[in-house]
Amino acid sequence: MSINLLDTSTAKGDRDNSSLLSPIAYDDDASSINSRDQDTDSEDDALQQRARNSRELLAHDRIVLMEEEELDQLVTDSRRKQELVRRGSALALPNPFRNLGRKPSLGSMSTAGSSNENIVSEKRSAERQKQKRRERRETKRKRVLEEAQHGEDGELMYEMEEGGMKEGSSTGDSSESDEYDRRNLNAFAQAKSQRGRSWRRWLFIHLLIAIGFSILVLASWKLSKGRKSSFKMHLASNGTAVFGPTTIIISLDGFRADFLQRGLTPRLNAFVKEGVSPKWMHPSFPSVTFPNHYTLATGLYPEAHGIVGNTFWDPELKAEFHYTDPARSLDPKWWGGEPFWVTAEKQGVRSAIHMWPGSEAHILHAEPTFVDKYNGKEDLDNKVSRILGWLDLPGKESGSVEAKGLRPQLIAAYVPNVDSDGHKYGPNSTEIRSSIQKVDTMMDQLFKGLDARNLTHIVNVIVVSDHGMATTDTTRLLQLEDLVDTSKIEHTDGWPLYGLRPKNLDDLQGLYDGLAEKAKSNPNFDVYLRDVNMPERYHFSQNDRIAPLWIVPKTGWAIVTKEEFDVEKAKKENLVYHPRGLHGYDHEHPLMRAIFIARGPAFPHPANSQVDVFQNIEVYNLLCDSLGLKPKPNNGTLRLPLKPIGTHEAEDAPQVPVDPVTSYTIVSTSTSSQVVKTQTIQRPSVPPEPTTSSTALSSISSTSLSSTTSTSLLQPHTTSSEAAVTPTEKPQDGNKGDQNDDESSGGLKGIWDWLSKEIDKVWHKITDGSS
Repeated sequence: MSINLLDTSTAKGDRDNSSLLSPIAYDDDASSINSRDQDTDSEDDALQQRARNSRELLAHDRIVLMEEEELDQLVTDSRRKQELVRRGSALALPNPFRNLGRKPSLGSMSTAGSSNENIVSEKRSAERQKQKRRERRETKRKRVLEEAQHGEDGELMYEMEEGGMKEGSSTGDSSESDEYDRRNLNAFAQAKSQRGRSWRRWLFIHLLIAIGFSILVLASWKLSKGRKSSFKMHLASNGTAVFGPTTIIISLDGFRADFLQRGLTPRLNAFVKEGVSPKWMHPSFPSVTFPNHYTLATGLYPEAHGIVGNTFWDPELKAEFHYTDPARSLDPKWWGGEPFWVTAEKQGVRSAIHMWPGSEAHILHAEPTFVDKYNGKEDLDNKVSRILGWLDLPGKESGSVEAKGLRPQLIAAYVPNVDSDGHKYGPNSTEIRSSIQKVDTMMDQLFKGLDARNLTHIVNVIVVSDHGMATTDTTRLLQLEDLVDTSKIEHTDGWPLYGLRPKNLDDLQGLYDGLAEKAKSNPNFDVYLRDVNMPERYHFSQNDRIAPLWIVPKTGWAIVTKEEFDVEKAKKENLVYHPRGLHGYDHEHPLMRAIFIARGPAFPHPANSQVDVFQNIEVYNLLCDSLGLKPKPNNGTLRLPLKPIGTHEAEDAPQVPVDPVTSYTIVSTSTSSQVVKTQTIQRPSVPPEPTTSSTALSSISSTSLSSTTSTSLLQPHTTSSEAAVTPTEKPQDGNKGDQNDDESSGGLKGIWDWLSKEIDKVWHKITDGSS
């Protein structure tokens, strides 16, 4: 920046283009100022320091900066050469103080240069170059001083006031002003700052990536831990033997969830209060025995393990699976997945399987240590004895016993009694009530046996069922021939639902369209194309063993062929349809609900714990966890320990579902003609809310009887096979029932007897048998 100290005309006249600070303006004779002709350098330097103009000061500063810059460069080059000699590769790090005005000492340069004998020749060359630079610098210094002796005007003044040096200035390429030096330093500082910001930004971005990756790894680990069991395996002694983790799983076929609410199962109800259970467990679709027992055993949906029904056609094998034919059903080619007994045997855990569906099929060429063949007539007491007998075998701690005689740690048993009587007599029959009580007694004997052996808190017990049961009726039958042209069908699968395989695939869409049109006027069945509109929640489409076209009746309805049962003829002759109970419907319907109850060291939950309702695909994982086994990949997600949502409360118990009443028959009788007339009244197939009275008697209060006039009775084709059939009913032979010999007489008397019996039953139910 220019400094104008004098602005008067006298100053201008006496000192042309001179400044008060210029050396030529001083009086040589003045005693206070030395002469410019002095010979000593020290006195001259002192004078120069005291009497320089701004242009000379700027030139001096510039010279100092140039020297520092050259020295700095020399130090940098010297260190770089030393690094190259020392390490043989890689560049020396740049000097972070370059251009910042820091002046290294020459002594340090000399020391650094002489510290290595390998760079002697380089040092000499550097000295020569330094001498040349010194000479050039001295020449440049003299030129700058000469140009700076005549005040602050001229080209430099102009360039300074313009804010910088012009390109090609006589003062050289270096900065000619404080402003320019400041800008140069600022630019360097900004570049350094920019590099710092870039480095920080790079670090920040990579830090974020690392943190994100860590979070993903942690989340994956947490999820994997969540899917693994946290149940710890321990050996335990009952006082006479050491037991490893041991689990008993018992399947009560056809045991509907609400059977626990009939006052018939004190032992199972106590078991609920001792253990952990949901209100019910959903079976898998279709809700029939073989697919669901193998789902319990593998944790896979039927579409995944391949047992898609009790009967089905395999288009690849060109063969039919039929569950009652051992020659076909016991071939391992039908069974996919890995059942729990194979998982156990592969991992060194011995298994004992009592009649479980599929256990005799040599699946994956692995056999249970103990396996009992199916015998539907075996006494329940023998089942208990068999289970307790396996527990009485010596364990691994006994070295004198052969491996085949050692105690199993996994025991599975199948109990068909409730399902068998449910089919034969119906889920509300007197006979099934007796079966439920017998099964409960069996479970009581088993628990007493465990307690007597001091195994109550050592052995895990899991009780499950595969599905529920619904009452059938002649008025709830669909004739297959009335729904579809059976001449176009090559194979039919399943029952009571029907899977259809057309002879010609070109007929598939036409068959579906015809069924869909009939479903509009008959709401008692649904029709699905496997690959188009099969409900996703069924998980019943990803297998070629599943027929491409399905008729699924509403719960309580069944599809029959005329060869099996002629519906129109049965209605005219009042024939009774058998079986009286069926399953296989929508697996989420209340009448299809199954049970799951567990207790033992693998289930360390508070007594009477309740967990959320789940589907039976979860049982395989839970069973494996209870034994410390690593489960094979499956469709289940639950792992032990379960997470209770509370406890079971009596007021929170689910309502008992009633069997569907979807049609009624008006039976008209006359004393003179004894003619039976029928009329069907359609009702919704969704089960209504339960009432305190029997569904079968919902309209009896409006019934009037007369011995002199014709009598009309609104008689439901009941949801309970406890109700007696009218004397005019003619059951078929064989599995259709026995002939009623009183068909020709006693029509009115039969109705009166039936009515009296039903009233007695209602009264008994209301009073709980107290009178």
